[in-house]
Amino acid sequence: MKLYNTPARKLEEFKPQDPSNVKIYTCGPTVYSTPHIGNYAAYIYWDLLIRTLKANGYTVHRVLNLTDVGHLTSDGDTGEDKLEKGAKREGKTVWEIADSYISVFKNGFEKLGLIEPTKWARATDYIKQSEALVEKLIDNGFTYEISDGVYYNTSKFANYADFAHLDLDNLKAGARVAFSSEKKNPSDFAVWKFIKEGEDHAMRWDFLGRPGYPGWHLECSSIIHTELQEPIDIHTGGIDHIPVHHTNEIAQTYGAYNKILANTWLHCNFITINGEKISKSLGNIITLEDLETNGYTCADYKLWLYQGHYRSERNFTWDDLAAARNRRLSWRNKIALIFQTNEHVLGESDFKAKLLTALNDDLNSSAAFALIDASIEQMTLDDWQYANELFGLDLIPEDITAKILPRIKERNAARDKKDWPTADNIRDELLSDNISLLDTPNGTFWQLTK
Repeated sequence: MKLYNTPARKLEEFKPQDPSNVKIYTCGPTVYSTPHIGNYAAYIYWDLLIRTLKANGYTVHRVLNLTDVGHLTSDGDTGEDKLEKGAKREGKTVWEIADSYISVFKNGFEKLGLIEPTKWARATDYIKQSEALVEKLIDNGFTYEISDGVYYNTSKFANYADFAHLDLDNLKAGARVAFSSEKKNPSDFAVWKFIKEGEDHAMRWDFLGRPGYPGWHLECSSIIHTELQEPIDIHTGGIDHIPVHHTNEIAQTYGAYNKILANTWLHCNFITINGEKISKSLGNIITLEDLETNGYTCADYKLWLYQGHYRSERNFTWDDLAAARNRRLSWRNKIALIFQTNEHVLGESDFKAKLLTALNDDLNSSAAFALIDASIEQMTLDDWQYANELFGLDLIPEDITAKILPRIKERNAARDKKDWPTADNIRDELLSDNISLLDTPNGTFWQLTK
């Protein structure tokens, strides 16, 4: 199995430290609003990673964090906490906002048929561990204190720029993270923020003699240290995490524990809609509920996404989603024919090995789909079930052959008698249940219409 390791900028053979305990961490959502389809894309990609690892015989221990404090409206150290922003928007407490959108996110996870992580890790459940990490950084001489918080001194970590290939000499203030005149280096970042007198911040903890809250990057380092221990095998996230969030996680873990955080880093690219960035200001937000309202399933969206590659930018259009829906429907109807003809129910095949080989090449789902299309006339039911396990696309329809066969025979008898009204009524009744009839020289077979 080969994966594209971000710091190496190349494909590398994946070699877990312990095949019976592959340690994976996924950067989760900031739970302050309803996720859109672009937000869910990363978790769909990493679901394929988990399924592929399991198909290779590995046992996975995966942690996914839920950011319910500390993530400011900028990716630096300024602006309003996103939970506070959500609370003001909806007239609720920050705790209610967090609980509400954690529930929304998990419901989406379930709708998408994604494998749940071994552990959901909520940032506010790790405050004591985060405080301990800050104390380690202070004791090890990696921080300094200014008026608004405790900051990591990036000049203390000689390899700070390596992961994201940053040019620190030419990094201008404000180009990456907000610059304060008190900061020693433009790249320095807050590990703990102080709450100023009169500042409205409901989530607060007394630490270092005054109220405050953890910096956004801190939670991931403390959760990984607590739940998985360094180094982990794989750390996943979006490409937007590379220059700031993940770079800072690495620095924190090195400063506190003198350890490598992760051996392999995987990053997925963005989803655009009609060629534009997804944003509320452009009015192009599409949610999972919007997909369903327009007659699509979450599995249709997953198949559309997997037609590309996790490292490539994907541009969403409704026409392309319709094409993906039709492709998935054609696959499901091939399986329906297997049910009715008993052809390809059993049989020896090298399809499964070829499919796993495609995915072992850096999760090349588009190549795997091309293999399915090329092999579709020979695929056995066992092959289809294996493909379904790997992609989680709800490919196997209910076998309704026994239930519908009497209606097919009744219609065929009516046709033989040239009783077209009766035959047409049966056809229309079945269509109302999303079932069409396929008349062939070898007989009449049921097919799905959606």
